[in-house]
Amino acid sequence: MPSSDILRTDRPSRTPDHGRPVAPSRSPWRPLGLDEVRITGGFWGDLQDLNASTMIAHVEGWLERLGWTGNFDAAAEGRLPLDRRGREFSDSETYKLLEAMAWEVGRTGDPDLDRRLRALAARVAAAQEPDGYIGTMFGRTGQRPRWSDLEWGHELYCIGHLVQAGVARARTHGDDEIVRVAVRAADHVCEVFGPDGPHQGVCGHPEIEVALVELYRVTGERRYLDQARLFVERRGHGALGEIDFGPTYFQDDVPVRDATVLAGHAVRALYLAAAAVDLAVEDADDELLAAVAGQVRTTLARRTYLTGGMGAHHEGESFGADFELPSDRAYAETCAGIGSVMVNHRLLLQTQDALHADAVERALYNVVATSPAQDGRAFYYTNTLHQRTPGREVAPDDVSPRAASSLRAPFFAVSCCPTNVTRTVASLASYVATVDDDGVQLHQYAPATLRAALGDGRRVELEVTTAYPHDGRVVVRALAAPQDDWTLTLRVPAWATGAQVTTADGSSRAAEPGYVTVAGPAAGAQVVLDLPVAARWTWADPRVDAVRGQVAVERGPLVLALESTDLGRDVAAAVVSTQEPPVERDGQVLVPVAVRDLAERTWPFGGAPSPAPDDHRLVPLVPYHAWANRGPSTMRVWLPVV
Repeated sequence: MPSSDILRTDRPSRTPDHGRPVAPSRSPWRPLGLDEVRITGGFWGDLQDLNASTMIAHVEGWLERLGWTGNFDAAAEGRLPLDRRGREFSDSETYKLLEAMAWEVGRTGDPDLDRRLRALAARVAAAQEPDGYIGTMFGRTGQRPRWSDLEWGHELYCIGHLVQAGVARARTHGDDEIVRVAVRAADHVCEVFGPDGPHQGVCGHPEIEVALVELYRVTGERRYLDQARLFVERRGHGALGEIDFGPTYFQDDVPVRDATVLAGHAVRALYLAAAAVDLAVEDADDELLAAVAGQVRTTLARRTYLTGGMGAHHEGESFGADFELPSDRAYAETCAGIGSVMVNHRLLLQTQDALHADAVERALYNVVATSPAQDGRAFYYTNTLHQRTPGREVAPDDVSPRAASSLRAPFFAVSCCPTNVTRTVASLASYVATVDDDGVQLHQYAPATLRAALGDGRRVELEVTTAYPHDGRVVVRALAAPQDDWTLTLRVPAWATGAQVTTADGSSRAAEPGYVTVAGPAAGAQVVLDLPVAARWTWADPRVDAVRGQVAVERGPLVLALESTDLGRDVAAAVVSTQEPPVERDGQVLVPVAVRDLAERTWPFGGAPSPAPDDHRLVPLVPYHAWANRGPSTMRVWLPVV
């Protein structure tokens, strides 16, 4: 395909997709892009600023230091395999960094970051083979042949992340070197894995599928969509080899449209589900869409932690059985939280069900935001809900060999999560709002400006003012609005019983959980949504055996946690009384805590426990996303009840 023809220009029936990670060709609600929504401050604005100032550069420096970006130089200069560094999937980290850079340049126009992006893209481009293949782990003398290890080699997975980087650059900049590299690589994949190609397998780690659909949306080339469908439809038929974890690990035990719940490796399952939603949308495959929507609803109801984390097993980084959600053994990988955001956002656009926007919010605040340290220079890979031992400080120049580090680590031997966080945070504005022919829908709340055209071309400009999640008031002021009627739709989270909406004429009414739609305000007027963010007790379904007899505390969308730093001793000693609501004082949430006797015994089992102490004192909780920012501690989200 000539470079001048790479990007699609003939889309008469489609709206532009500039700056959108997800751009479905048909959707009841059209997502807005980075050129239409700008987060201007608050919780997410602060995290985006940290990403721009520190996190992206931190990741960039580590990839250079560890030689993972240098692998592309070694490939271009003929120094492989001798000089290759990192695991078989390390190429993907460079691609995710490029994607983060692309979204960030699209968001801010930072010229220095754009220069660094172009320089890194040139190094990647130099390593591409004449036939379009790109990868530093396979195919050269002294390396295994190309495509010889589809189960574990991650070749297609890596190219998938390359394609997503190319899509991000295309949607924020236009035709560019990394876009052309991605297109040539995708063309090669279609030639090798197409219906008449020499390989009829799939990748052990889904990712190429979701990337190919978005490349189709950018270029209009049907072959990419067809190839994505081939990959999805091949799964569940034993396409991958037998492994100790079993075929469920790879989602290769049941065809995608026949599954009833997400299972196996959590990140793999979520990426595959996101791709299946995209395919269903583009091919009007309502059966497939309904199947995936049902799988996700069941997974949210039975296999998801209070934080929105997914994955209960360290072995296989996988989902557990229904209601198997142990706090202290939670894996809840950061990348799985991002996968949940991906698939739930896609389902929201198609189903208009607030359940999916709630799931996006929960995962963003309590998984994605938990991963980075306050200074942006360390990350969590896994996200336990109960830390039994204080752990140890990780040296700022050490690579953690284990995903389950006891404190946030600067980088990991498998460092998929830091790069994934940077690309997600850079594109956060795309989750805020959507439009349709009649009006605007707000799904995630942050201080923001919004400028967009409704489906029929009428222009709307809004300013959102809020201190959410710390305060529940959301003010939406129209800077410009159509002269005729339009609608404003606001999400009311499932926990927000008692919400109120005040319309432009000053009248107020109850806003039930789900979505509330009001008349869009005229220019200069405003609508106010008041959400009750007061701290509340939360109990688990009784089938979650691991936390029976325990309670958690939430405030608005935030899950809270008790740390030994505030208790003054190990949190294992704590019991709480729920006779009164949690107390809010001076910006803190406090709960009544008593301390039990934890004397050493010769045997940990026996008769009835001694009565719980009744000398409670108020102890502050911290937002779960902020835990362990004050040094090593023990911590728990679920608290034993007196």
